[in-house]
Amino acid sequence: MVEGSMTQGAGQGPEAEQVATLRDFRVPAYVQETGPFLHEVRPGEAAVPPEAPAEQPVTSPEGYPGGYPEGYTPTERDLPVINRGDTVQVVVDPAPAPVAQPLAAGGEGPGPLYVVGDVHGYLDELVAALQAQGLLDAAGQWCAGTARLWFLGDFTDRGPDGIGVIDLVMRLSAEAAAAGGYCKALMGNHELLLLGAKRFGDTPVHSGAGTATFQAAWLLNGGQKTDMDRLQDHHLQWMSRLDAMESADGHLLVHSDTTAYLDYGRSIEEVNDTVRETLTRNDADEVWDLFRKFTKRFAFRDEGGAEAVRSLLDVYGGTRIVHGHSPIPYLLGEVGSEDGEEAGPPVVEGPHLYADGLALAMDGGVTMAGKLLVQQLPLAH
Repeated sequence: MVEGSMTQGAGQGPEAEQVATLRDFRVPAYVQETGPFLHEVRPGEAAVPPEAPAEQPVTSPEGYPGGYPEGYTPTERDLPVINRGDTVQVVVDPAPAPVAQPLAAGGEGPGPLYVVGDVHGYLDELVAALQAQGLLDAAGQWCAGTARLWFLGDFTDRGPDGIGVIDLVMRLSAEAAAAGGYCKALMGNHELLLLGAKRFGDTPVHSGAGTATFQAAWLLNGGQKTDMDRLQDHHLQWMSRLDAMESADGHLLVHSDTTAYLDYGRSIEEVNDTVRETLTRNDADEVWDLFRKFTKRFAFRDEGGAEAVRSLLDVYGGTRIVHGHSPIPYLLGEVGSEDGEEAGPPVVEGPHLYADGLALAMDGGVTMAGKLLVQQLPLAH
């Protein structure tokens, strides 16, 4: 884990005790995720920019002269299509009271293991969730001794304070190490997207279905100007050195629910080395291809999903995959449908175990009024 200069502290988050709320949330267009742009354009329908009213047409963004190429997508499979007028209501359960976490038995050996799903700039929610698990004290400082904490990636974009989230994770990595534990992080597709936007800007890249740019893709997938303005060299160095996958207590930790990791190596070490070397070469097309593959999803969800999980576990080891990336409501099929039928409000109660018990999904959908999940492993039975 790279320790950089921590220029911005986490501050004190909201109180851990929360009341149950029912939040009305206008579904952002990004949930379609059919390309680096956010809204899937149906036949006869005008494209809609992220913040524009539905009746306003869009002009082609910079980097896409003449409009988006037909069939353009950085994902292998689409999320369900949801009309911009749809409203999703999610019941958010009260957060449990903070529980003090003991040190490992005898004060030696590894402490309890925790994983954190996608954060996407929601710093206050992250602090509250970590406090609810007894990992941070009331001042936002590490108080969990030898506990081990893994973040599964996607720290920025869509939410209000992605750089604040990165600063917090960097600070906690130092505080946890000093206490005999650790706080580590994996690389998500949004880290690759932000790195690409910063490094390559509007440099054209070959997408396989036309020409794209990192800058346009980042903006249209929730990129926040405030994050880019505050992005510093030590943030870039930290992101570029993150591992793509790791193993902990028999769990194979990855960001994305995809088998694309197999394209980068036959061991955890080889995959991580290949990803870092790709970023070091600083080739825009190579980084774009890496981003596209990390953006694939749903490999473990449908028929054959368990076999897809086993294809990774057989190569990299472990008894269960733990991932973020795809929001749990979509894995459950509780939000929208391909034919536009209404579905009930998605209620995220915790991680989602599926694929014959071989995959654990950790993206609680914080950007769609769900939960920011922090879970101790292994799951209690």
